[in-house]
Amino acid sequence: MKLRRWLADRWVMGVALLVLAYLSLPILVVAGLSFNRPSSRLSYDFNEFTLDNWTQPCATSDMCDAVVRSMEIGLIATLVSTVLGTLMAFALVRHSFKGRSGINGLIFLPMATPELVMGTSLLALFVWSDGQLRATFGFGIPQGFWTIVIAHVMFCVSFVVVTVKARLAGMDRRLEEAAMDLYASEWQTFRRITLPLVLPGIVAAALLAFSLSFDDFIITNFNAGTTVTFPMYVWGAAQRGIPPQVNVIGTAMFAIALLLVGATTLRGRRARRAALAAPVAAVGAPKSAS
Repeated sequence: MKLRRWLADRWVMGVALLVLAYLSLPILVVAGLSFNRPSSRLSYDFNEFTLDNWTQPCATSDMCDAVVRSMEIGLIATLVSTVLGTLMAFALVRHSFKGRSGINGLIFLPMATPELVMGTSLLALFVWSDGQLRATFGFGIPQGFWTIVIAHVMFCVSFVVVTVKARLAGMDRRLEEAAMDLYASEWQTFRRITLPLVLPGIVAAALLAFSLSFDDFIITNFNAGTTVTFPMYVWGAAQRGIPPQVNVIGTAMFAIALLLVGATTLRGRRARRAALAAPVAAVGAPKSAS
């Protein structure tokens, strides 16, 4: 009876752990292959353990150039989309204005639109804009680095808005009101209460935007011109054999993201505890004699 009750109380957790293990299986395979010396460029079986892939991650110079280019594009797109998306999320959650419901619907369009449609639409937009600029001002914006950045910002903003909105919707406004009651200014309340509480959502949105930008292939392929990003390099290398250093890059990116998520979660817990303890400490503090 005790075993049956124990299983009945924890079967949902067990199923969730099995699903997470299944989802993590491809990541574990990639991490294992990063220590593999394949028998040939077209072989993906585990042949021999080696650390050469980690000690020489840039054995293929073209791959490292593509990785650096993808990171540059991802960082710029993440910074722009995080700033714009956070401001939009605050406006949609904290303020009422005409057209608010329509904007909420438009935000989901880039998320719901197939990447093939978005890629071809952006391609037509960039080609038309380049022609118009050259005819009017004598210069244009050729397809390449900056067209990729603009395209990535356009679809990353929606994910940032949705993520930050969820964090703002679950935040207790009474903490901010308590700070204002204790004579904190609006800027002090935002810096010491609102921002620490919203920061985990902002960081999560930034990580999501960077991941989407770093591994995007379809939209990038339509608007890259002669620029080669890391996903485009992997797609081209698949025809002649993917180097094992690709697994090193994937494993390293996953490990860095995991560390950032863990650090952000820990910081968010400390910020919430501090925010909850601040009003209580202020109320319990002795009043000075007038």
